[in-house]
Amino acid sequence: MTRAIDGQQGTSSRGANADWLRALQRTQALATTDRRTLARVVEDRALEAPDAPALIGDHVELTYGALAARVRHYAGWAGRQGLRAGDSVALVMGNRPDYPAIWMGLSRLGVVVALVNRQLAGAALAHSLALAKPKYIVVDEASARAVDACAAGQDCPIWLHGFEDGVRPRIDVDDDAPPDSAVVGVAGIDVEASPRDIALLIYTSGTTGLPKAARISHSRIRSWSEWFAAVMNAGPDDRLYNCLPMYHSVGGVVAVGAMLACGGATIVRDGFSASRFWPDVVASGATVFQYIGELCRYLLNAPVAPGETRHKLRLCCGNGLRGDVWEPFAARFGIPRVIEFYAATEGSFSLFNLEGKPGAIGRIPNFMAHMSPVALVRVDAATLLPERGPDGFCARCDIDESGEAIGRVVEGASNRAASFEGYTDAVESDRKLLRGVFEPGDAWFRTGDLMRKDRQGFFYFVDRLGDTFRWKGENVSTFEVESALRGCDGVLEANVYGVEAPFAEGKAGMAAIVTGPGFDLQAFRAQACARLPRYARPVFLRLRESLSRTGTYKTTKNAETRDGYDPSVVDDPVFFDDTAAGAYRRVDRALYQAILDGAVRL
Repeated sequence: MTRAIDGQQGTSSRGANADWLRALQRTQALATTDRRTLARVVEDRALEAPDAPALIGDHVELTYGALAARVRHYAGWAGRQGLRAGDSVALVMGNRPDYPAIWMGLSRLGVVVALVNRQLAGAALAHSLALAKPKYIVVDEASARAVDACAAGQDCPIWLHGFEDGVRPRIDVDDDAPPDSAVVGVAGIDVEASPRDIALLIYTSGTTGLPKAARISHSRIRSWSEWFAAVMNAGPDDRLYNCLPMYHSVGGVVAVGAMLACGGATIVRDGFSASRFWPDVVASGATVFQYIGELCRYLLNAPVAPGETRHKLRLCCGNGLRGDVWEPFAARFGIPRVIEFYAATEGSFSLFNLEGKPGAIGRIPNFMAHMSPVALVRVDAATLLPERGPDGFCARCDIDESGEAIGRVVEGASNRAASFEGYTDAVESDRKLLRGVFEPGDAWFRTGDLMRKDRQGFFYFVDRLGDTFRWKGENVSTFEVESALRGCDGVLEANVYGVEAPFAEGKAGMAAIVTGPGFDLQAFRAQACARLPRYARPVFLRLRESLSRTGTYKTTKNAETRDGYDPSVVDDPVFFDDTAAGAYRRVDRALYQAILDGAVRL
């Protein structure tokens, strides 16, 4: 049953409410009677359906029985190494069925597993490992060299997975492991972690600095798993296609946990390929696709692929799907339903768009508002801190007014997914909390995201706090400018940021864009002028072959901002919008110097 929402087709309010209620029912028992870890859920599933598929890789398929045996194997390894509750192990590997088996096995004993970004190297990798303080590091062949380079001199044994180097032991074929039937009961395995114990360290993306390690409890993992299984109405016949990195909360916990919670299977792929995506989805029989919005844009920009609509997908679930991509993506590929959500790995609340309203990141129904208090507060553009009134409390935003999204934190909350479990760094944890917001002593989690809420209660993402910049007295949202530029002919991708502007107020807008067929520089300028107010139009334009991204497909702005528009630093073509001439001018050394000297005003 569908109804029109602002001219679009979406799930009825009645259907969405059923999804909410189903999720509440599934998660209710977690605070009282169901205190199992995800590993124990797998054990129970293995008893019920040992031959049912659980994790399907390119070359390895684990049934529930085989997965339970792997989990016991890795728990046994931890026990034999003398690891105990609170010790940590760093996991630096690509996507494979054994990845969740390792962290489930180790965390079952109370060992904390750090899911380290396997794309890191050098100082960033060393920083992430230092945050975890691991007793052991587990690596695959692709990650071993980077880990060896940054771990040199550290007294931290490295175990290999999936390959031999003739020197170090392998965790997947541990020679000291007893036969599988004897694994249960070896030293340490009878010590079961409690729901409140920390299971994982999951790192922030590091788009604005070095990553922080968020602490994730078993209870939080179970809450995520049951909630997502419920809102997707997933069951044993479902196959979820997952090509997102498993060191991230969505690809590594949600996509896996939701299927294990309902007895379904996760199709594990080590990375995304636009050309191979649809043939693989069709061949694998996937019924659900876990997306990041930019993957949908890549697929929409790709040439028509044979069989791209012959899939069995019944829905896609993910975050970051922008309004300009949503409807064309669903229409072209025949996607029956899209579930968009908003959540931060360490955050105290989440939003779900279960009605299918394009562009909205979610809402909270009235009957759940008390369980997930969310507010939008006005922010001072100069200090990036919430504005406070004469009474010292923060000011709430009006309808359709942009502000920072914050979530109430309740100490000792039974619902750990609605709490803030903090980072390994206590100082960073304290910085993330805002106190005395609406009443003395209250505490709220700062998302760092600017949002607005419409009269129907739907939230919309506006920008990252700090990405928005001021230019000649106006606030410029990089997110909104990017959306406008992506609608111009021939523009495939856009990344907008502010750069230093001599002899001018604020920062000048600069856009790095990736172009395709149909792009014309002057036509682009005309379309940008028609779509954007003058203050929001990029002053500088950088033509790139690709954008810099994190492993979770978020664009990074640090390097681009640092490079600016200096032709001696930037190899790509850079143009200056000469508004007097009504045309772009290529930035060469002479023009760059004239801008610095003030001879050319921005």
